[in-house]
Amino acid sequence: ASFHTLKFTVPRVLVALLGAGFFAELLPEQAVQHYLGQDAGLRAVFVAILLGPLTPGGAFVSFAIAAAARKAGAAPLPAIIYVTSWSLFSTTKIFSYELAFMGWQATLIRLFVSLPIPFVLAVLAGQWI
Repeated sequence: ASFHTLKFTVPRVLVALLGAGFFAELLPEQAVQHYLGQDAGLRAVFVAILLGPLTPGGAFVSFAIAAAARKAGAAPLPAIIYVTSWSLFSTTKIFSYELAFMGWQATLIRLFVSLPIPFVLAVLAGQWI
């Protein structure tokens, strides 16, 4: 089982890392710094929260995009908030799995309960970063 998991995971990690490298080169640094940089303030938190759910794919994609954004000048806090927002509100995950297995009511309750988490994280992590 471990070998099967390794065989499944390694190509995806390699593609994600290569993609992140290419993506980092294509990202306009000035735009990233403007919207997600140190001086972006609260705007960076809101942009990161909005971009998270729009990211298609799994963790290999979202973490690679966060790393690419960091390389292009994004501050640590928006990168953390982006990954958190993706993990909580990924539209791919919601429509593919949650609605099918849990139904509308349970999914909406989970989303409603999870809604403040990126904002709380922004406040807490902002104190240390």
